[in-house]
Amino acid sequence: MKFDVIEVTEEQLAKYSAVQMQLLRTAQKNKNELKYKTERELELFKKLLLTDGMKNSSLYEQKKAELEAELNRELEIIVEQLDYSLALNEPYPDGGGGNENAGYIVDYSLSYTERYKIVRDYYLAIPDPAERMSLYTNDVIAKKYLQSYYSTLYDVLYTYSQ
Repeated sequence: MKFDVIEVTEEQLAKYSAVQMQLLRTAQKNKNELKYKTERELELFKKLLLTDGMKNSSLYEQKKAELEAELNRELEIIVEQLDYSLALNEPYPDGGGGNENAGYIVDYSLSYTERYKIVRDYYLAIPDPAERMSLYTNDVIAKKYLQSYYSTLYDVLYTYSQ
């Protein structure tokens, strides 16, 4: 997949974690869909103008400018969200508490319920129950991130491993 939603070098791509790559792919997909939708809408508008005998009307250029402005606004939002999400998964500058090893998005602005769901879904995606429990019990990031929800999720994961 070609990534042009943000400028990223091959070296940067090689350093991205699986979560960061998924964030980048999703943002690129959203951008591509927005562009396609805008182009289709503009093409439909052009056909409508031609069928109404308004070939030389300035309405096409006005609609094009309007759609491009909306596209740019929505792309700015996608890029801003992507930059924020990628930054959440970068290691701390001092090397401590690195989120890059978590495998899931660590965002302290989320509610504990949302955090719980993210971590739960991540660990339930691991097919081997023994590996899942081993990884979870050694996950110091989850202990800090979930706090009192950590033991609740432990019980749920343990139940799934039976």
